[in-house]
Amino acid sequence: MFQQLFTSAFTVLFTLCQLSAAGQVASLPRSTPEAEGVSSKDIIRFLDGASKGKTEFHSFMLLRHGKVIAEGWWNPYRAGQKHTLYSCSKSFTATAVGFAISEKKLSLDNKVISFFPGDVPDTVSDWLKELTVRDALMMSDGQDPDPSDTINTKDTNWIRGFLSTPIIHEPGTQFLYNSLGTYMLSAIVQKVTGQKVLDYLQPRLFAPLGISGIDWETDLQGINTGGWGLRLKTEDMAKFAQLFLQDGKWNGKQILAAEWVHEASTVKIMQDPHARQSKKDSSDWLQGYCYQMWRCRHNAFRGDGAFGQFMIVMPDQDAALAITAETPNMQEEINLVWDYLLPAFQKNKLAEDKTSYATLEAKIHSLALPVPLKHIENVAGINSKTFIAANNDLNIKTISFSFTDNICHVTFEDDRSKYPIDFGAGRWIESTTNLPGPSLTYHAIENVSMIYPAKIAAAYTWKDSATLELVLRYTESPHSETITCHLDTDKLSVEVARSFQYGKKNTVFEAHTAE
Repeated sequence: MFQQLFTSAFTVLFTLCQLSAAGQVASLPRSTPEAEGVSSKDIIRFLDGASKGKTEFHSFMLLRHGKVIAEGWWNPYRAGQKHTLYSCSKSFTATAVGFAISEKKLSLDNKVISFFPGDVPDTVSDWLKELTVRDALMMSDGQDPDPSDTINTKDTNWIRGFLSTPIIHEPGTQFLYNSLGTYMLSAIVQKVTGQKVLDYLQPRLFAPLGISGIDWETDLQGINTGGWGLRLKTEDMAKFAQLFLQDGKWNGKQILAAEWVHEASTVKIMQDPHARQSKKDSSDWLQGYCYQMWRCRHNAFRGDGAFGQFMIVMPDQDAALAITAETPNMQEEINLVWDYLLPAFQKNKLAEDKTSYATLEAKIHSLALPVPLKHIENVAGINSKTFIAANNDLNIKTISFSFTDNICHVTFEDDRSKYPIDFGAGRWIESTTNLPGPSLTYHAIENVSMIYPAKIAAAYTWKDSATLELVLRYTESPHSETITCHLDTDKLSVEVARSFQYGKKNTVFEAHTAE
């Protein structure tokens, strides 16, 4: 009996130790700013600066000497939630290429057409014949314009579409951003490994770094989109940046070849070789392009994604930074890093500063995006009513409203389904929805099951007695929608503003009550 109890207790203890060890692997170590040579005051200044610009920050995580010294999420964004990376995805695709090369499955000099003999056009140009994996990695495919926006969902084989796009510049000679070219790299990795990039990276990258719960969009052929579509957490982004800062080592083990880290993060081609020096000095987009990464000023490099997703590696400072955001000006966003954080890194530890650190912690704890203010309810004429919408770009057919206990219950309906969403008065209500949300790559979403139901946060306010404003945030993406309903007896004028349109024409349509 004693032996059984001892064995059982030992088993429980061993299991707990394993779980503890797994937790240590999964989470980056934490420290205080001063202990790693950074003043809490400087991080406070960074956050103050972030609150004054055009960038809407969603999260940040700052590492020094391999330890997290500051991290925060702007409510309603959460530490445990994924966030769309957009083109930060490209850096992960390039890393998959790096692994495949180290395993002798692939070479930088392999010709792209050699992997897809059944998809080449009837006439193959000399330059298409010469296009290599290296050319695609360095965004010098030779196509102009970038064919990515020509993806026709449902009908087009993306591989065939890329290969049939004319190459008008000699591959390897001119830079032009080409997301479909990155998709081709994903397709090549899948071709030579028999696995999607996501699955191929799982035991090689994600598992060693303790990254889990991620997803990556695919096309109808089951190929990860490569150039976009990866969603993971802020800490996962920070881990990736830290891995490159450590030359591919993790927990003392070389999981990614140091030679590849160097190869992938050094200049391969200049974006504008004729740019004036004064222009280069003020731009982080003219420092040279690597393999699906960008060089920055101050001897840094980064992965970046549309609207302000950043994984920044700063070797000279032994620092890394991850940011998720939405911005119309990514240069303004990264300028905040150089203006406030770069000067903050000191060579030695700093004296403990409990007061400033407590102020920083309080500030981080209070980070939040503005919630629509709670105003006096004015539901007359709209409560418990359904409005039939005229033709509109969003394909909305009807909108229904009802109000209970400071909650505005709204149901949108299109040809496919109904989408009930609860909006809180002066507070976010978090839930999920299948209502299609704003996305830069909406035209290329072929497998919606990976995105929907989407996590959302919703709130409402009355702007005046006849104007209801609904704010809908898709919290696993950078984007949000503001739906403004102007009521006039039995008529409704609806204006939909999508956050990344930045002043461009909003969708406006009329609706009327059902008779």
